[in-house]
Amino acid sequence: MTAREVAARALAGVLRDGLTLDETLPPRRDQLGSGRDRAFAQELAYGVLRWYFRLEFFANRLLERPLPKKDAEVFALILCGLYQLNWLRTPDHAAVSESVETAKMIGRPRAAPLINAVLRRFQRESREIMAQAEAAPVARHAHPAWLLECLRRDWPGHWQGIVDANNERPPMHLRVNRLKQSVADYLARLAAAGLEARALPGTDEGVGLAQPSEVEALPGFTEGVVSVQDTGAQHAAGILDAQAGQRVLDACAAPGGKTCHILEREPALAELVAADRDESRLALVRENLARLGLSARTMQADTAKPGWYDGPAFDRILLDVPCSATGVIRRHPDIRLLRRPEQIRHYAETQDALLGANWPLLRAGGRLLYATCSLLREENDARIEKFRNNNKDVRVLEIGGALGIATDVGRQAVPGYADTDGFYYALLEKF
Repeated sequence: MTAREVAARALAGVLRDGLTLDETLPPRRDQLGSGRDRAFAQELAYGVLRWYFRLEFFANRLLERPLPKKDAEVFALILCGLYQLNWLRTPDHAAVSESVETAKMIGRPRAAPLINAVLRRFQRESREIMAQAEAAPVARHAHPAWLLECLRRDWPGHWQGIVDANNERPPMHLRVNRLKQSVADYLARLAAAGLEARALPGTDEGVGLAQPSEVEALPGFTEGVVSVQDTGAQHAAGILDAQAGQRVLDACAAPGGKTCHILEREPALAELVAADRDESRLALVRENLARLGLSARTMQADTAKPGWYDGPAFDRILLDVPCSATGVIRRHPDIRLLRRPEQIRHYAETQDALLGANWPLLRAGGRLLYATCSLLREENDARIEKFRNNNKDVRVLEIGGALGIATDVGRQAVPGYADTDGFYYALLEKF
């Protein structure tokens, strides 16, 4: 297999089958022999999805008629070729000829002349087509129309910066396990390994790499000295502020980054229960705990169902709920294609159910931190306002610090603001 073939087949899984890139790319990419080929396949797949709505605009003006879904690999090859012509340093002749040759490799030799004609026509007409794309908001911003509308409505003063940040490559942030090493010492360790990095402002354990690195190349990773975690996600443990001797619940724990961070910050908890409905994802929590040398009680349970737990009450609850993930699009560009506006109501219903099922597990005087990686008010402030209005024992606490932007009842980190992904937090106290 070649890098272009891997990218085309992985993209077809997203375009035709509705799979995530995490599902379709790694198994194919790992079959490539060289690190350079694996990196190129990843660049093509992520780049095409990052700029999909602009590339689709180009393709639709170059094709005489839309290609059927069964030709998803062919369409993906066209998009890969257009991406190379626009954003990569691939020589134009190679971007065209290699795309044509790849059509034969994927068993579609009859599509080779079409791919050749489309890409060569773009070379001739690119200036005109790109000008047309600039005049079309969906193509210009590379976001679906429904999401642009939501961002304009919810973030009238910030939506432009959000979409621009979504179209950039994400930074790589690390969280140092201070039980094993200080941030200053780890920065020195990175420098000795030839990796440029800096401490992340506003965090106690955060480190930002100047350039992304393979996880295996990070000093101390396998020994549990460091984890990969965006700076926005690193604020959860600090806001929750679990204290020695307290009982803590992470009710939607997988894959375990926030679970582990809570334990790193306060190793003297009475107990931490890490629950998740998906047993396979709960295994990731156990793997992270083992790597970091931490201990928690893991439970497979549907935590959105009332009465799922009958043990003693908790002093702290982290409720990092399933959501649209519209705040992490720069890391997962397939979200642009896979999310639909009608799904937001479904997420909101699940979020309401999780709040309702877990609030009774909190003792009086305890605190629950509601968190999402969404940018949409429907999943954030609206859920907390509804919950507060329906429950008389809820007090919304102010979240201090420099994280993001204060909302009506919570705090929102937005992409492009202090180099963070989009995370929402609301802190509730039971009285």
